[in-house]
Amino acid sequence: MGVLAGRTALVTGASRGIGRGIAERLGRDGARVAVHYGTNEAAAKETVAAIEAAGGSAFAIGVELGLPGDAEALWEQFDRHADGLDILVNNAGIGTTSSLDEIAEEEYDRVFAVNVKAPHFIVQRGLSRLRDGGRIINISSGLARTAAMPHLMAYAMTKGALDVFSRDLSKVLGPRGITVNSVAPGIIDTDVNAAFLHETEGGWEQAAAYSALGRVGETSDVADVVAFLASDGGRWVTGSWVDATGGSLT
Repeated sequence: MGVLAGRTALVTGASRGIGRGIAERLGRDGARVAVHYGTNEAAAKETVAAIEAAGGSAFAIGVELGLPGDAEALWEQFDRHADGLDILVNNAGIGTTSSLDEIAEEEYDRVFAVNVKAPHFIVQRGLSRLRDGGRIINISSGLARTAAMPHLMAYAMTKGALDVFSRDLSKVLGPRGITVNSVAPGIIDTDVNAAFLHETEGGWEQAAAYSALGRVGETSDVADVVAFLASDGGRWVTGSWVDATGGSLT
């Protein structure tokens, strides 16, 4: 039996990329995984199928985040499949490369609604379901603490806000034995970064050079960190910002 046997996990934005990697890893560790998706139901079903093919258990729930009532809708769907939660991974997020003078108010509001507001209210509405001794893991970004990149300002701001949320929430939920941490990936080989890594001349080499380890990160690199924090081994880690950039900040 896996180290997470008997536990239920919810991973938002789990139909692809880092979220899918996390969902599959938690499934291999024995957790029953709620695979959340925004619009790509087919990809979410592929994630569920991959977890089940590896001997795990999973189900998909579809709610577009960043809209009024999103948290309520998410938990309503979750409740149809499970009666409690042990691990919540707030991974879903969107980006923007609009600079200070380019970004429209609507785009600014949207990125904050998905990356900051949605996790906040998912937690708020879900606390009655989260069992004592549970885990909340928020997926941040190395951009929140790396050298200034003005074209990614708004996105980095959302991750900075998520880090503060994690730190303060750890104090609120500590009496219940619930740990709360942020995990901050660097550049990971996902479809989100495909244009830069695979289509831009020298992009892969540039990304690898950012890391002290001299390579581009994989989804499993992040998933393994999350899996540790979700396990009993991570019981004494809370309120922390975990650098999962491969040493890109050194």
